[in-house]
Amino acid sequence: MAAVSRPERPPGAGRQRIVEQSRDFTNEYPWNWTAAHIDEWMADLVMQHDRAKSTLRTYQGAVSLFMDYLLDPVYGWADVCLERFGTHPTPILHDGNRREHLVDYEGEAERRPMTREECQLLFDHIDARVERAIKRDRKGALTAYRDATLFKTIYGGLRASEASGLDVVDLYGNAQAPQFGRYGMVHVRKAKGTKGSGPRRRNVACIMPWAVESLEDYVVNVRPRYGFPTHPALWLTERGGRLKVGEIEDRFALYRDELGLPEGLVPHCLRHPYVTHSIEDGVDPRFIQEQVGHLYASTTALYTAVSSDFANTMMLKAIGLAFDNDPGDRALERSGRR
Repeated sequence: MAAVSRPERPPGAGRQRIVEQSRDFTNEYPWNWTAAHIDEWMADLVMQHDRAKSTLRTYQGAVSLFMDYLLDPVYGWADVCLERFGTHPTPILHDGNRREHLVDYEGEAERRPMTREECQLLFDHIDARVERAIKRDRKGALTAYRDATLFKTIYGGLRASEASGLDVVDLYGNAQAPQFGRYGMVHVRKAKGTKGSGPRRRNVACIMPWAVESLEDYVVNVRPRYGFPTHPALWLTERGGRLKVGEIEDRFALYRDELGLPEGLVPHCLRHPYVTHSIEDGVDPRFIQEQVGHLYASTTALYTAVSSDFANTMMLKAIGLAFDNDPGDRALERSGRR
């Protein structure tokens, strides 16, 4: 029996379908597409359809090629659009929302945000270790107290690398929260930057009184007991060095395993629930986005474990706020220099 030959697909047919999917999702013609549209589309592909990294690369590559064609002055499509529709296509893909930017929230499925119960269990477990060590006059009380305060600080929206890089001088007051004294604001000087831009800085406001109380107690009463008063680092080791990221991960794994929590949980899983829990508690999405250092609301939305409708609402609201700014502000935001 002769094999039935399939008709060959024309070159670029797959990319054409992807571009059509982008058009259908945005419900806009390409000359009206914006970077916010690609943000929303990528968020939908991950949250609603669980697309793989390779698929995201393919989708973005197809749209990128199409936009390069539209914007190429050789073909003159930008002038045609401006003449016929009063607008023209603009670049919608940049270093902030290309596939590389998705690394923050791609990862193994086990790396999910910790639940409120798991966070509380972790904090209670380490606090109990401190109490036991003090009562039995054993070593480890200082280390356990440091760890308890450290993980409560990470829960406030920091990456492990950002927490490791903190110095004591990075803690200062917040005029909007005078009740927190000099512990109302954390200045993160070594925050993750966009590709090729190097580290960025941001201020993280402390909004949880119990975490501020723990941080103040650690700085005033616990850290001096390490015996290295001139060392700048906030988190010290027993030998007087700066606590490194690998050591933070090891300490987290120790407590996680003692509690029998899933092995996929890492310190970054403490940063994710800060977003989720703040959203559920009604904190303004734009404020949360700035707290965790995201340039794009879609990334913040992907950090949440709330319902997809809630996440989409949050994302759209934050994008709307961004578009309320004047054009100069928006240009600075897109370039990552604001």
